[in-house]
Amino acid sequence: MIKETSIKLFESKQIRVYWDNDKEKWYFSIIDIIETLTDSQNPRRYWSDLKRKLVKEGYNELYENIVQLKLKAPDGKMRQTDCADTERLLRIILSHLQKQNHLKDG
Repeated sequence: MIKETSIKLFESKQIRVYWDNDKEKWYFSIIDIIETLTDSQNPRRYWSDLKRKLVKEGYNELYENIVQLKLKAPDGKMRQTDCADTERLLRIILSHLQKQNHLKDG
C-alpha cells in the first residue's frame, strides 16, 4: 500500500488528508473540516458531541465507517485522527452541520 499524506488549504486553514492507493480514496481529517466550516472554538469537542449524537440518532453505519489514521499534528507528531472519505464527509456536512445551521456564513 502506498500512503500519501498532505495538507490542503481551504479558506487559509489547513486540512490534513490521506490518500489510500488500494481503495483509491482520499480521507480527510474530520476535526480540520469542522474547524474550517463552523465557528466552533473547540472543533475536537464539537466532533466528540456530534459522534455521540450520530449514534443516538441511529447513524451507526456512518459512524462505523469513520477510520482513524495517523496524521501529522500541529506539534509535528503523528497522531491518530478521525477521518472520513469524501462520501461520508459530505453526509456529515449535509445531514448534520447544515441541518443544525452550524455552517458559518460566507
